[in-house]
Order: sequence, then structure tokens, then C-alpha cells
Amino acid sequence: MEEYGKILVIVMPVFLLLIVIEKIYGHYKGNDAAPLMDTVSSVSSGMTNSVKDVLGISISLISYGWLVSKIAVFHLEANVLAYSIGFIAIDFYGYWTHRLSHQVNFLWNQHAIHHSSEEFNLACALRQSVSSFVKLFTFLLIPAALLGVPAVVIAVTLPIQLFLQFWYHTQHIKKMGILEKILVTPSHHRVHHAINPEYMDKNHSQIFIIWDKLFGTFQEELESVPAVFGITRPAQTWNPIRINFQHLWLMITDAWRSENWQDKFTIWFKPTGWRPENFEEKYPVNKIKNVYDFEKYGVQYSKKMMFWAVSQALTTLLFITYLFNSIAKIGLPNIFVYGAFIFITIYSYTELMDARKFSIYWESLRFSIGIAIIYWFGDWFGLNRIFPFASYLIIGYLVLSLLVTLCFVSSNFEKDKIVILNS
Repeated sequence: MEEYGKILVIVMPVFLLLIVIEKIYGHYKGNDAAPLMDTVSSVSSGMTNSVKDVLGISISLISYGWLVSKIAVFHLEANVLAYSIGFIAIDFYGYWTHRLSHQVNFLWNQHAIHHSSEEFNLACALRQSVSSFVKLFTFLLIPAALLGVPAVVIAVTLPIQLFLQFWYHTQHIKKMGILEKILVTPSHHRVHHAINPEYMDKNHSQIFIIWDKLFGTFQEELESVPAVFGITRPAQTWNPIRINFQHLWLMITDAWRSENWQDKFTIWFKPTGWRPENFEEKYPVNKIKNVYDFEKYGVQYSKKMMFWAVSQALTTLLFITYLFNSIAKIGLPNIFVYGAFIFITIYSYTELMDARKFSIYWESLRFSIGIAIIYWFGDWFGLNRIFPFASYLIIGYLVLSLLVTLCFVSSNFEKDKIVILNS
């Protein structure tokens, strides 16, 4: 928990710098694929996921350590060979978990967030699930367990493999020659994120493209078919927590409405997107019918709203950095109080980004929790020992945030609402 948090403190600024560089480069080339509001939503999603992971809010039905202790034929040391085998085993595991999340209805809920952006850029790589509370597929690491790859090797290699998937979420790198035959490249992954019929549910590999070619899910990017990104039931919100549970809520409501008891049970295991007979007519949901002719979400926003959204995301990153650096010092159960504050913060300002008037109530709740924390602990989780006036700064920030939210809501979000989102 603490070690992973410290790794993220190093990695987060690197990712953020690369996102900024991509934004500047796209603007320079006249092809800005990273609109500000979309980027803020993506970064916010990454923050919710990282807090969930660092706080350990998930469980494995089968632990890898248990598998090794029960079925290992050999017992490897944590050396180069073990790391090499572990890396390949994790990539195999990643391919199948990824593929299944596209093919099984209830599994899609925890993956839809990653595909929800209607853009394709480095920031959307950060759109990771906060709804994956149970890890189901550790058994796919049986090949590594049989060979006796130590649990520590898997624990170290998993985040490395995840971080290596960041770079290929971009439109600015075209085909890469011989590497296209070996590695997952931006071209391959653009196909994976596309909703064109020719590209749907293809290229599930994470590092080595060989798995798609081996198991029949490979599709090359075609010059004649420009990729269109998003999900066929568009999210239509910037709030990553809403996006995380949209599909689940649809399945719950469909199961409740269904008069067929078999449908109530099987809906969870049917192919992704399946609904009971005639439900599309009886209970229609917004669905993209023509991928080349639909309006993207949030096409216009004021400069004031964009500035405030960016500043809120950056401020939240500062809060998270302190949490990740101070897990041991903050201790249990206080780290979960801190985590709850982060989740409410992100929910509040992304609701404001959606121009929802109810965002003032979420902001009021956040303000109350923040003030209560400072009153109860005497400062902000020990931050006054580093910055003597930290509590006053945080109170001032909370007051400012509440007042700004009130201003946006009371003005009905109309002022200056003329700026194109990707400007």
C-alpha cells in the first residue's frame, strides 16, 4: 500500500508532463486531440482509481501467493528469468481479462470507463475503473504459479506492465514498422478504442500483440476506415464515478423490470450490451447508430469553467500527493477518511463540469467534511508540522471553492459559454 503510493508520487508528475506535451504538440500541429474538459475528466478518473488501489479497496478471490504455495512444480529465485516469465504470464493474463471484460455484460461495467472518452489521447489512458472491487481472474496466472515465479515478482511486475500501457494512447504516432508485428502500438490501440463496426472488440493485447494474432482478435488499422472513439452508449458526463456505475445501473434496472426470471439471472452473463427482448423499444437508452454522425458530449464551455476545472484537478492532485507520501503517518482508519474526502471532491467538481445545479449540495458536503476534519484533528492530517499555516490555506481554499461553485450555479452556467472545448 505505502510502497505503491510512493511509486505513484513519482509516476504521476511524469504522466502529467507527457499529457501537457501532447496537448502543446497537438495544438502546434493543428490536431489537438486532448480537449481540456475531457482531459480533466480522464485525470480525475485516474485519481479515483489510484486512491482506491493505494487504500487497498479490493480483494482477490484467489491470491497468487496461495496458488504458488499449492501448485508450484519449481521454485524460482527473484532473478531475471523469473521476471521475464512473470512479465509474459501477466501479459497473457492481461489479454484474457481484457477480452472477457469486453464480452461479458457484468464485466463490462468495470471497463467501460476506459473507453468512455470520445477522444483518444494520453490522458484517456488514466481512465481506469474504481468499480472493480473483486479480482476474479488470478487463476489465469496458473502458468507462472506452476513454474514457481515468486509472488514478489508478480507484485512488482503488475504495476510496471500497467504503466507501460500509457504511451500508446495517442493519435500522433502513426504506424511503427517492424514493431507493429511484435508490440501493441498506438495504431493497434486506436483500433481497440474505436466504435467502428470493423474495429469493435479487437486488439485486446496489452504489451505483446501476439496474443490477438494467436487467438483471432487482431485487426490492423485501415487507412480507409478512420477510427471513431467512445462507447456506443455514450456516457454523456464528465463525472468518472457516474461513468463507473452507469452500465451496472442499467443492468440492475433491466433485471428488476424483466418479468422473465431467467432473464433476471442471465443478464449478468450475456454478451456485453444484451438486454431482455423488446427492452430497447420499451425502455430506450441513448445509443449511437451512425458512428460517423453524432454529437460529442460537452462541445462548448466558458473559459472560466475550463480554468476552474483544471485548477480543481491540480489542487486535488496536491491533496493526493500528500496522502500517498504520508500513509504511514496518517494511519488507519484516517486514510479512509482522507480517501472519502478525495472521492467527494472529484464527484463535486465533475458534477459542476456537467453543469448540474445539484453540484452546490455536493460542494457544501465537501466543505462541511473538510472543516470537520480540521476541527476534529486540529489540522489537516499533520500537515501543519510541515507548513505551519496549512490549515488556514485549506480552509481558505474550501471557502473559495464553495463560493465559486455557488457563482456558477446561480448564474445558471450561461456566462461566457461560447468557447469550443478543445481550444
